[in-house]
Amino acid sequence: MKKFLTGAASLAAFAAFAGQAFAADMPARPYTKAPAYTAPAVVYNWTGFYIGGHVGGAFAGDNSLVSSDARFLGGVQGGFDYQFAPNWVLGAEAQYSWLSSNNNNNGVIFPGGTLVTANGADQIGSVTGRVGYTWGPALLYAKGGYAWRDGNNIGVSIAGVPQPFVTDGNRKDGYTVGGGLEYMFAPNWSAKAEYQYYNFGNTTFTAAPADVVGTRFRNDEHTVKVGVNYRFGWGGPAAARY
Repeated sequence: MKKFLTGAASLAAFAAFAGQAFAADMPARPYTKAPAYTAPAVVYNWTGFYIGGHVGGAFAGDNSLVSSDARFLGGVQGGFDYQFAPNWVLGAEAQYSWLSSNNNNNGVIFPGGTLVTANGADQIGSVTGRVGYTWGPALLYAKGGYAWRDGNNIGVSIAGVPQPFVTDGNRKDGYTVGGGLEYMFAPNWSAKAEYQYYNFGNTTFTAAPADVVGTRFRNDEHTVKVGVNYRFGWGGPAAARY
């Protein structure tokens, strides 16, 4: 038994000595720095439905019965966008605005003393398609389509006495074109600035006092708006790419 214990101790001592020698011959482990943290890239997705509101101003065009002074407008909009290829966006939008009355409209006085006035449209709307190019959170777009209005009451008088008249082409339906810039400033939220032109053709007086008959006026509006949209999206307007 003594011989067995002595042999086992000798074997253990030899194994420890060999391990130390082997470790001494191994090269030192090189130092490696941990990789720097890289934040995930943000991918902006414009695909999905949205609703929102806007405020701005409306200005009648040249050769219009309505004063060119600015009128306040405010309204709502809603639509759908689809992003593809990968930086292009196609969409459709419906928009409706209320316009304030034009209190500074003194009308047009004709050579015979006839006064013609128009209040201008008090409601205006559109259904348009739009196409845009996006980079990051920004979208630059153009739009165009159908336009509709309500209001634009016309008055004809001489020395304060209302006069009978008949007009042709005082349309409620027309077209609109415009463009703007939209920006995603938070998840599911975007803000926009937009110019939009509305054209409802011309109005011609076919029957009226002699100095007014045959006169033609344009029915158009230039609008500038800022607005905010809430975007429902398909999986959200922004996602992290790892």
